[in-house]
Amino acid sequence: MHICIVTNEYPKTGFAHGGIGSFIKTLAPKLVQKGVKVTVIGLTDESIDDYEEDNGVKIYRLAYKKIKYLSWYIGVKVLREKIIKINKFDPIDIVETSELGLFCINKISTIRYIIRLHGGHHFFSEAENRKINFWKGFQEKMSFKNADGFIAISNYVKSHTEKYLSFHNKPIAYINNLIDTDYFSPLNLPIKRYSIAFIGSVCEKKGIRQLIQAFPFVKEKFPDVTLEIYGREWFYPDGKSYTTMLFEKELPKLKFIANDIHFHGLVDYDKIPEKYAQAHICVFPSHMETQGLVAPEAMAMGKVVVFTNKGPGPETINEFENGLLCDPLNPKDIAEKIIWSFSNEKESQQISINARQIVLEKYSPEIIVDKNIVFYNSLLNN
Repeated sequence: MHICIVTNEYPKTGFAHGGIGSFIKTLAPKLVQKGVKVTVIGLTDESIDDYEEDNGVKIYRLAYKKIKYLSWYIGVKVLREKIIKINKFDPIDIVETSELGLFCINKISTIRYIIRLHGGHHFFSEAENRKINFWKGFQEKMSFKNADGFIAISNYVKSHTEKYLSFHNKPIAYINNLIDTDYFSPLNLPIKRYSIAFIGSVCEKKGIRQLIQAFPFVKEKFPDVTLEIYGREWFYPDGKSYTTMLFEKELPKLKFIANDIHFHGLVDYDKIPEKYAQAHICVFPSHMETQGLVAPEAMAMGKVVVFTNKGPGPETINEFENGLLCDPLNPKDIAEKIIWSFSNEKESQQISINARQIVLEKYSPEIIVDKNIVFYNSLLNN
């Protein structure tokens, strides 16, 4: 079986990537270990094409011309031509991509096309309470029509996507994102007591502003607390940095305690486990997620996690059993959950043990990879 995954986010040292990239970097080599060929193709902002292999995964990063209003079409054309070329010398069975990825695709009759629901334009328009962009909405609808099957990474992303888009009675599987439970496992590193770790894009929908607003409430109870923020920058349409906004509007309100909030910027993938390991608690008050990777990653490392009570949060965590849930729009509630964990060390220790166990049972590669292969085969056999 030969799987071709279309994404621009496969991690490359020194370059930013998101949750999709982390997920594919985990899934693809595990598929290779099961005897599945995996090719990843995507676009790059670099001036020349790039090729590398990662644990048997072939990765093509394709350069393309950027012309105003036409860049999207040129990019699609470059990807389309690469799929055709690869298929000629090494026939592809499955092409997998995210919600917009099958727009303007020229389908090859011998290939089955899958959309994995990572959260598309319609999904996040609802989540962020903003209007649907006509052009992006149209692209997504056309992309869904071209799919032969779908994978939903949570019940929540499926139910909220189908409010707006039809699955056209095509096969759909519910398969969580997997967590590399060997890579994300407890490390024997010193824990910085009363340190809060946040890992993710520094943007509004990840709840970082409310976490900063929660910080003074925690500081009143635990004066030694620090907030360690790791993640890539996010920019407004006018080019202004979201982090700059936080420094200008939020941090001055905290006065001298703002010195205990540390922005570390983008962290390479191979450094993330130690950042989890060194934290006393990990907090991810996202306004919306499709599933989220950082929460189960930290849980796999035996950390107490405060996750959002919105969206798939309750699918991930049973509160006070294997983690804590917070109202991400309420800084006091975020603070109360952190304070509870710091104040209840015995209970928190048991939660951390339970956290890793639930990830082993629900998100481990051995379970998730087999589910993916079963679904791929079901499409090929129809």
